[in-house]
Amino acid sequence: MDDTTLDQLEAALRASPGNVALLTLVLKACLERGDHERGLKLVPADLHQLPDAEALKPIAAQLYLAAGQADKALSLADGEGASLQLLRARALADLDRLKEALVEYRAAISANPALEDMALWRRLNVSVVDFAAGEGRPKLRVISNDDTDQAEVRRLLVPDSETVTFNDIGGLDDLKKTIHKKIILPYQKPGLFERFRKRVGGGVLLYGPPGCGKTLLARATAGECKAKFFNVAISDVLDMYIGESERKLHALFEQARAQAPAVMFFDEVEALGGKRSNTRESTSSKLVSQFLSEMDGFTHDNHGVLILAATNVPWSVDSAFRRPGRFDRVLFVPPPDRAARENMLQLMVKGRPVAADIDFAFLAKHTSGFSGADLSELVETAADEAIEASISEGAEQPICDRHFKQALKEVRATTLEWLTTARNYARYANEGNQYDEVLAFLDKHGKGR
Repeated sequence: MDDTTLDQLEAALRASPGNVALLTLVLKACLERGDHERGLKLVPADLHQLPDAEALKPIAAQLYLAAGQADKALSLADGEGASLQLLRARALADLDRLKEALVEYRAAISANPALEDMALWRRLNVSVVDFAAGEGRPKLRVISNDDTDQAEVRRLLVPDSETVTFNDIGGLDDLKKTIHKKIILPYQKPGLFERFRKRVGGGVLLYGPPGCGKTLLARATAGECKAKFFNVAISDVLDMYIGESERKLHALFEQARAQAPAVMFFDEVEALGGKRSNTRESTSSKLVSQFLSEMDGFTHDNHGVLILAATNVPWSVDSAFRRPGRFDRVLFVPPPDRAARENMLQLMVKGRPVAADIDFAFLAKHTSGFSGADLSELVETAADEAIEASISEGAEQPICDRHFKQALKEVRATTLEWLTTARNYARYANEGNQYDEVLAFLDKHGKGR
């Protein structure tokens, strides 16, 4: 509103001081323009006695708050409603009554998530986390006044011990049965398997398109075995100095052997165990040789240690890893089929505000070739649509079928390129029938998965 219009409205207000509607309009204009002092001069002293004062008080409270008079703002911001609760939270924060402000803020956001104010949240959410003294560790106090919450502070200082099981994974039922029979049962019934001279542990290579759950499947296998899980990153092994990579790899295996039963997981294993014929560097060949020796060498006993590895390019892994005693079990982790996709989508929306009209069967039918990561991206995109609608409407809008159908137009399957490459290897470079599972999958699910 320009100065001329505001001057005219103020003149009209002086002519009819009891016009509450006009007073409301002028105060809102002053608030929008940031002209707080001018607005406060127009707030009547007997505001509580005016008719429709309940509509005027929040505007006057905002003017007082903007002018630095938080105590007066708090006295006017009484009543029910999420907007008033947020206004009280801001006033209490200015008065350094942070605990009370946090209670009001949480109540406001719980009632209407669209009112979320991250700047205010960071101001209120000061975390103080105490860690008791332990063996070899002094008592520690961590104070955080940014957006790091207590759960994040604890995650940084205490290793995550959450157990993942097969119940947390949607789909892959045939693969779960295979893993249970060949890998988990030896851990659960070691006496029986030792009677038949079957060792506990060994190596399993998981391969398949990116985003289809190989890493999660490895964690779930460790959870089902009730074994300690070692997630070995590439950076944990590779080193710029000659011999250091081999030493680090040996130390990791020794740590797992000392804490058996244990599961070691190597993601993107081709970076550590790539074909020696494809490299000109002797250091890479030495690392592969060390890896092979650790898995099935004369001097090492890996009883109770399961070595899981995952790769998107099994044709790049050195063939020596495939012999019995190393990665003798090679399992194909395919994209989820239609039933699995429907189940996964239902799991992924748990804990989110969702409408009852979502047609999961329709979504599963129209997501052929989607990996688990693609389905997760679909859910995230639909959630973004719902958040945008919530902000536009000023109130929480649940994720509905319309949001998912809009997300379907934006998200594309990322497995098709991999499947094309894998098909070529399976047809023209299938030595020892090692890619028969890929051919069987393509024959069965080539259309309308």
